[in-house]
Amino acid sequence: MITIRPAQERGVANFGWLDSRHTFSFGNYYDPAHMGFADLRVINEDKVTPGQGFGTHGHRDMEIISYVLEGALEHKDSIGTGSVIRPGDVQRMSAGTGIMHSEFNASNADPVHFLQIWILPERKGIEPGYEQKTFSTEEKQGKLRLVGSRDGRDGSITIHQDVNLYATALKAGDTVEHTLASDRVVWVQVARGAVQLNDRPLSAGDGAAITQENLITLQGASDDAEVLLFDMAA
Repeated sequence: MITIRPAQERGVANFGWLDSRHTFSFGNYYDPAHMGFADLRVINEDKVTPGQGFGTHGHRDMEIISYVLEGALEHKDSIGTGSVIRPGDVQRMSAGTGIMHSEFNASNADPVHFLQIWILPERKGIEPGYEQKTFSTEEKQGKLRLVGSRDGRDGSITIHQDVNLYATALKAGDTVEHTLASDRVVWVQVARGAVQLNDRPLSAGDGAAITQENLITLQGASDDAEVLLFDMAA
């Protein structure tokens, strides 16, 4: 079964400096029909104007992943981490017992466009932590590249949950396949461009919940498609 979450039906928050779209309930946007999917709790598509950002604030008991599409995102936190995240980078911050952090557009001239993803951890009280790795376009082009996993295999970041996170870059006609085990479900999020998911057309911002399927196929329908695929315990 494939259930589409259309981009235009997402929650909206626009504060001038921030234009955000919420796939699942978040902040002032509440929809009991869209509270998350399996262990996936938040997918926010954020665009932040130059020189602006999120001041220091706290999180607890959440795995927070940032995936930058355009521009540069500056991160600082209470465990001493400071970094700039750019396209190709995948950052994981484990909030665990509690962490304070800030996120700002690192440029005073260009906007930053990124996805922020929250995943419920496998247990509460994890020690706060941070990890960031870079995956080139070549690694993702025409293939599903594992970028996050519970055991950090194949050079992926470590996520404290039974989740395999893949990224792919597809040109028109490129095809990738993913097999689902009987006890697994998948969420597909189109970050940019357009694809065909089995026989269903999807474009930037669209998501899809996939259950009770044995095999899914993603085919590029534009030359700039970029997709995240979450394989999770049902």
